[in-house]
Amino acid sequence: METFLPSLTKVVGTLGPKSRSVDVLEACLKAGLSVARFDFSWLDEDYHQETLENLKEACKNVNKLCAVMLDTQGPELQVHNKTGRPIELKVDDHVTITPDISIEPSSEVLPVYYTGLSEAVKKGDTIFLGQYLFTGSETTSVWLEVVETTGSDVICLVKNSATLAGFIFTMHISQVHINLPTLTEVDKQVISTWGSRNNVDIVSLSYTRHVEDVRELREFLNSQNLHETQIFAKIENVEGLRHFDEILQEVDGIILSRGNLGIDLPPEKVFLFQKSAVYKCNMAGKPAIVTRVVDSMTDNLRPTRAEATDVANAVLDGTDGILLGAETLRGLYPVETIKTVGRICAEAESVYNQALHYKRAVKHVIEPMSREEPVAASAVHAASKVKAAIIVVFTSSGRAARWIARYRPTVPVVAVVIPRQGTGLSGTSQARQCLLLRGIYPILDCPNVSITSDGSIEEADLTFALDHSKAVGLVKPHDRVVVFQKIGDSAVVKIVNVED
Repeated sequence: METFLPSLTKVVGTLGPKSRSVDVLEACLKAGLSVARFDFSWLDEDYHQETLENLKEACKNVNKLCAVMLDTQGPELQVHNKTGRPIELKVDDHVTITPDISIEPSSEVLPVYYTGLSEAVKKGDTIFLGQYLFTGSETTSVWLEVVETTGSDVICLVKNSATLAGFIFTMHISQVHINLPTLTEVDKQVISTWGSRNNVDIVSLSYTRHVEDVRELREFLNSQNLHETQIFAKIENVEGLRHFDEILQEVDGIILSRGNLGIDLPPEKVFLFQKSAVYKCNMAGKPAIVTRVVDSMTDNLRPTRAEATDVANAVLDGTDGILLGAETLRGLYPVETIKTVGRICAEAESVYNQALHYKRAVKHVIEPMSREEPVAASAVHAASKVKAAIIVVFTSSGRAARWIARYRPTVPVVAVVIPRQGTGLSGTSQARQCLLLRGIYPILDCPNVSITSDGSIEEADLTFALDHSKAVGLVKPHDRVVVFQKIGDSAVVKIVNVED
């Protein structure tokens, strides 16, 4: 059985050409991969299905859980370069963006899959075009300035020289509303087929702009019998930030997509919104995931000093997880990247001001507060006072684990996820969804233990949880363990010693 890494912060990895073989996936899981992201803005369902089957085999081989995240394409504007021939754009030249997709892309004209662009933009607007999603390098991208519109075409001035290489280029227009649905027909098709077939744990809703976007997706998931699937809103533009508070109330978690945010916002504003958004997530008890932190590791074995500091600051801000894109998708060092990010996170966690966070979380009451949540806060406080090695929590829905995670304990939390009698829930999705919560390590299939209809735990002697924790190196004889569990209509905290 594999030992846990010291990092409490979770790592989300995007799977692709360099991270889809069973061997590499096993190494990624051992290195600390908790969530596998499948990006449906590129390639087809068959490709992603083959990758997922390899992931399932890898999880079985190393005996670790890994959550599955389906990332929608959303209203993303794309230029398809079917020939794959490089396109050279030179500073001060002009290029025309057209909705006529029958035209082959060139340095003079770029066809985009959107007919309303000329109506949406005005002179002086900034357009970003490139492959940064896949390459992790913005040197493969170009900045354009709108000069004029002619009919359905947009004439732009090239602001920097660049060579666009590859088959798909993503286009982003700063602070301009794109009149396309957030949940597209393509997204619905993917969810209803691939998502339903694989009972995905999380859907990441790209370009979430309004709370109605989340409600529409929730309704669609329910229509596909994906009632347990969680929704994470990807905040990628000013529109999403403007409606952040309402979106946060409706979703299960937030992904701060800093790649696009850094285009939509002035660079000097990004850190302010990151700190504000993560803090709000912390106080709401919902996981926050930060992206685009170690782009240079796509091609290099070590991050830059600025990137290493960026990872640490994200942890100190209170993020639950770090999302890796190009670094694991097509990067040369996917396993080393996961290890490196994990080490930086662990170092930052060692100086994280948990006491300050705890005080803030206690004061920030979430309405309506359940009777169990104050007891969860007490469990975290007790773990700190008695210097416990771990916290053990029994849960069926994962809610108790989220209560504990909200108070940011400095020790790992072993969440024993067990089915509730008469619900038909296996507990598998609930366990994997806990992998997005900072410090929570779920385990399944607790023998001889089940949760009754009133929430009590039968035969909960902790033997299974403590034996597992010993096996993976989380506890040793004579360590103290704090236990949080429901008994009837009440929740209790107790402290036990680990026996030889």
